[in-house]
Amino acid sequence: MLELFNHPAAPEAIIAIAALVLLPVGAFVGNARAALISFLGILVLVAAAIVAGSNQLGVLFNGAFVHDDFAAFAKVAIFLASAVAIYLGHGWLARRDDEKFEFPVLIMLAALGMSMMVSAGDLISLYIGVELQSLALYVLAAFRRDEAKASEAGLKYFVLGALSSGILLYGVSLIYGFTGSLQFADISAAVAGGAGTGAVFGLVFLICGLAFKVSAAPFHMWTPDVYEGAPTPMVAFFAAAPKLAAMVLFARAMDAGFLGAQAQWSQVLMVIAAISFVVGAVGGLVQKNIKRLLAYSSIANIGYAILGIAAGTQMGLQAMLVFMVLYMVDVTAFFAVIMALQRNGQEMDTIESLRGLKREKPGKAIVLTILSLSVLGMPPFSGFWAKYYVFKAAIGAGLWPIAVAGLVASVVAAFYYLRIIKVMWFDEPVSPAGPSRAGPSWVAMAGAAFSFPLVLVALYWLDPLARHAAAAFGLQ
Repeated sequence: MLELFNHPAAPEAIIAIAALVLLPVGAFVGNARAALISFLGILVLVAAAIVAGSNQLGVLFNGAFVHDDFAAFAKVAIFLASAVAIYLGHGWLARRDDEKFEFPVLIMLAALGMSMMVSAGDLISLYIGVELQSLALYVLAAFRRDEAKASEAGLKYFVLGALSSGILLYGVSLIYGFTGSLQFADISAAVAGGAGTGAVFGLVFLICGLAFKVSAAPFHMWTPDVYEGAPTPMVAFFAAAPKLAAMVLFARAMDAGFLGAQAQWSQVLMVIAAISFVVGAVGGLVQKNIKRLLAYSSIANIGYAILGIAAGTQMGLQAMLVFMVLYMVDVTAFFAVIMALQRNGQEMDTIESLRGLKREKPGKAIVLTILSLSVLGMPPFSGFWAKYYVFKAAIGAGLWPIAVAGLVASVVAAFYYLRIIKVMWFDEPVSPAGPSRAGPSWVAMAGAAFSFPLVLVALYWLDPLARHAAAAFGLQ
C-alpha cells in the first residue's frame, strides 16, 4: 500500500480521487457541511504536498508526464498555497453566509491542473494541464454570480482565456507540423541547431499563449478587471499558485523543448519582461483600488520572473523559483490583510479606506507596511532577496540592460507602495474601523513574519532546494 504513495503520479492521484469523492459527497450533504468539505480539502492538499516532496521521481506515459526535482519543488509550493486559499476562502464565504461545498473542490481541481502543468513532458499534456486549471479558475472568478462585478470578471476571464487557448493551440499545431513531434525531447533534438522559420512562428504563438496565463504585458488586459471584480480570496489564489505553475511550465517548455533555439526565444522573453516592467510600474501609479493596484504590481513582478527564464541558465531558473515562492507568500499575505480589515461593513480595498489605520489598528498597519516594503523590494525584506536573485542571474547572463530597466521600474513602483504607507500612518481616519477578522489576520501576520526576519532562515533551506530543482535541465 505504501508503494502506491511512492509512485511518481501519486500526488495527482490523491487529489483527483479526493475531488471525485468530495464532489458527490458535497452534493449529498449540501452546503451545510461545506466546512467539513473545506477541512478535508485542506488535508488532501497538505498530504499531496508531503507526497510530492518525498515520492519517487520518474517519467510516465511515454514522456508525457515528468516528475523530476523541478516539478516536485513547484508542486509542494502549489499544493500548500492552494490549501491556504481554501482556508481563507471558506472563512470569507462563511462571514457572508454563502458557503458552498463546490469551492474547495474547484481549488483542488485547479491544483490538479497546475500539477499537470509543471509535469508536462509534451505539448498535449501542457495544453490539458492549462485547460484543467483555467476552467476551474473561470468558475472561481464568477463564484458569487449574483454580484455584477464578479460575473463581469468571470466573463472577461473566460472570453480572453478562450482566445489565449486558441493562440496556444495554434502554436502547438505549428510546432508539431514543423518539428514532427509533440514531445519536448524530440522537439529539442529537432531545433538543436536553431529553429526554422515555421517552428519560430509556432514558438512565438506558444509564448503568447503562456504569457496570457501569467498576465505578462502586453497580454495583461484581463488582469486588472478580474482582480477588482472577483471575490478577494479567489484573487489571492489567482495571484499565487497559478502564477507559479504557469512560470514553471514556461521554463519547462523553453528549456526542455527549445533549448537549441534559446538565442531566438530569449529575445522575445526580454521584450515581454521589459514591457511588463513599464506597464506594471506606470499603470499602478493611477490606481485607487488596492486590488487593481496589486494587479499591476503582479504584471511587473511577472516581468522579473520572466527575466530569470530569459537568462537561459541554471542560475536563472533558480532565481525564478526563489522569486515566485517569495512573491507568493507576500501577495497572499497582502490580500489576507485586505480580508481582515473592514470599514463601514466593507473590506478596506481602496487606498482611501486605509487612512489613519495606524491609530485604529496599529498592528495591522505594521503588517501592511512590512508587506508593502517587501513587495516593493526594500532590503532586508523577502522581496529584496527575490529581486536580488533575478538581477544577479540576468547580469550573469549578460542581460544587464534589461536588469537596469527592471531596477528603474522598481523605483517608479515604489511610489504607490509608499503612498499606501503614507495614507496609513499620516492621514486622518475617514470613519471608525470595524473589528478585524481572526483567520486572515493570522495569515497576514505569518506572511509579514516570513518577509522579515524568517526569510533569512527560509533562504538557508530554499536556496539549495531551488538550485537542486533548477539542475534538472542540466543547464550551465
